[in-house]
Amino acid sequence: MTRSIKISPYKWPAGGWGSAKSVAKYLSSEGLLLEGPGILLRQNKPKGFTCVSCAWAKPNPTHPAEFCENGAKATAWELTKKRVTPDFFQEHTLTELKTWSDYDLEAIGRLTAPLRYNPETDKYEAVEWTEAFAEIGRELAAIREIDPRRTVFYASGRASLETSYMYALTARLYGNNNLPDSSNMCHESTSVGLTESIGVPVGTVTLDDFESTDAFFFFGQNVGSNSPRMLHQLQEASDRGAVIVSFNPLRERGLERFINPQNPIQMVTLRETKISREYLQVRPGGDIAVVIGMCRYLLEADAAAKANDNTEVLDHAFIAQHTHGFGDFSDFVMSQSWVELEREAGLTRAAIERVAAFYVTATASMIVYGMGITQHKLGVQSVQMLVNLLLMKGNIGKPGAGICPVRGHSNVQGQRTVGISEKPELVPLDKLDDLYQFTSPREKGMTTVEACQGIVDGSVDAFIGLGGNFLRAVPDHGQMEEHWPKMRLTVQIATKLNRGQLFTGQHAFLLPCLGRIEKDRQATGEQIVTVEDSTAVIHKSKGLMEPASADLLSEPRIVAEIAKACLPFNAKVPWEDWVGDYALVRQAIEHTYPDQFADFNTRMHIPEGFRRPIAASHREWKTESGKAQFVVPTALQSSFDTGEDKDVLRLITLRSNDQFNTTVYGYDDRFRGIKGTREVLLLNDKDMVKHGIVEGSMVMLETVEDDGVVRRLGGLRATMYDMPEGSCGGYYPECNVLIPIRQHAERSQVPAAKSVPVRIVH
Repeated sequence: MTRSIKISPYKWPAGGWGSAKSVAKYLSSEGLLLEGPGILLRQNKPKGFTCVSCAWAKPNPTHPAEFCENGAKATAWELTKKRVTPDFFQEHTLTELKTWSDYDLEAIGRLTAPLRYNPETDKYEAVEWTEAFAEIGRELAAIREIDPRRTVFYASGRASLETSYMYALTARLYGNNNLPDSSNMCHESTSVGLTESIGVPVGTVTLDDFESTDAFFFFGQNVGSNSPRMLHQLQEASDRGAVIVSFNPLRERGLERFINPQNPIQMVTLRETKISREYLQVRPGGDIAVVIGMCRYLLEADAAAKANDNTEVLDHAFIAQHTHGFGDFSDFVMSQSWVELEREAGLTRAAIERVAAFYVTATASMIVYGMGITQHKLGVQSVQMLVNLLLMKGNIGKPGAGICPVRGHSNVQGQRTVGISEKPELVPLDKLDDLYQFTSPREKGMTTVEACQGIVDGSVDAFIGLGGNFLRAVPDHGQMEEHWPKMRLTVQIATKLNRGQLFTGQHAFLLPCLGRIEKDRQATGEQIVTVEDSTAVIHKSKGLMEPASADLLSEPRIVAEIAKACLPFNAKVPWEDWVGDYALVRQAIEHTYPDQFADFNTRMHIPEGFRRPIAASHREWKTESGKAQFVVPTALQSSFDTGEDKDVLRLITLRSNDQFNTTVYGYDDRFRGIKGTREVLLLNDKDMVKHGIVEGSMVMLETVEDDGVVRRLGGLRATMYDMPEGSCGGYYPECNVLIPIRQHAERSQVPAAKSVPVRIVH
């Protein structure tokens, strides 16, 4: 289908009538215009369901409408009236479907029956559930006999705590810790960096802190598209005079200005709320230099205050009592030249010091960040630099202050909490051994990057995907799609068709499951599930709608049946009882993690949810030194691009306003003024002149990497955009073809998707 393409600046704020019209459009397109509003009013409510997209926190009391534009799209996408029956696959080969776009594949509707791939016809064909589980079990058992480490159990971040616990246990009973998840692709840099610095792998703030902070500092986070409900808290903060400073290569509308769709006066008068007081467009990968510059300003201001007998700028008492390594860190900061810092940051000293002054005067400050920090070569160190800045003024463990990583998928943080981890040291394996009378594997499992490497080099024979679109979410599409069919078994558990499911192993199954918004009826009645939000608060969720098909099974049921089919019988693991009553799974979670989930089945009914204990929030530091750790970075910038070759651009992969992760809802990126296409390359005007490119011309990118593999992406429409010189932007996941598997964050192995070295090919 030919789409009309229009690219022009969007003048309106985030939210407002643009958001309201977009929600109505998507409810209508999925056949939900009449019943949709009533459903949405129960989204993220204590007696309703939790959003299936982002993991942002739920306030108490809730707003009348506790959903955002993208959350409404996700709900409409899941509850669509459109259906994909086995008859559809009789009309289309997988080879043909590979020519469809990501959007077109998911837009056809919900899967309705289990499917098995037939290589002779190149089609998915209907299969009975019992037959599917039996064959999957035989294949997994056969691989287990050879080497259980050759199977990967991937989780997308959407499955509930109950499903995740069962899935993690399945992998360990099988014999490995190969439990990569979507955290490996986004916030593993957070998990590694924060654990070393402050002793916890998650953020330290709650929504209460948003009400009392004096200053917010945003780094690499697009609130308007990725966590729009946070705009309510930011609007309230702006209205009471809190300072909001944003660092990001692109000016994102949500951090500029906002009209609250739930505020009748704003909607009628079009009166906007200004969000950011300062917006600094840092060079991709330049955040380390920015923070060093801010830290230097603090050190100099503190020295000047002491010399003049004024109040100290730094919290020296906190530093002495609660931190380690400040001396080495401060020496390093003061040894850096402003010339180097300005070049790497892409900002002037005056600009950096201007915003640092806000930090100096604020009594309590909060740093909020996203994948613009974590998805770089030095993503871990970038996270730790943010912590360093907070520690200098004691801004962790007091009201209105702390670190706030904004997680993506709705339960990606919670999955880690209940055992979805490749790192055995993060899981109470001795407790699992005692509860279920087996010996858990102690060998480290595969991360997402290592799973990709294993698929390419042939050391992975089976891939089980619990949701998601793994093959599109990962880097290096060319290599991954080439080697994927060499696996012996692939199993995808999903609600909708996506491109990743069109690439199959020698034996391949597509298993449709219930969505979170659908009623989940088991032996003891309708079930409740739980998830964890970005602030470590546990919430319950109950399905409201009838299932899309009578043939759908719940995720816990599918996991249990696969486990029973491939594992020896273990009387200590009550798979059937768990599936019949999810409360029993929660009891098992409580027994495994008693310090985190005490009285789980009772506390989950608290309207505002209950928060897991986060030690650093109370200034308890579970680090090697027993204190919060200042970390000295090894470089001033975090990209694989050294900056020496002036023809190399740093590519930022972007989400549009019309997508969530790999799910593309449409072709309109409203905030960036792009309508009708995703095949664009955003460029600075000076770079366009330098490379002889005119607006609207077609260009090709090539990755700068010396591994002998040519990675190119063409057919991109050059579009002038306000972004730093030497950088460019293109959409995820399409641009993942340009990211080599080996270009990932040190130690966390998060793909380095926010500053990929590329050249324009003429």
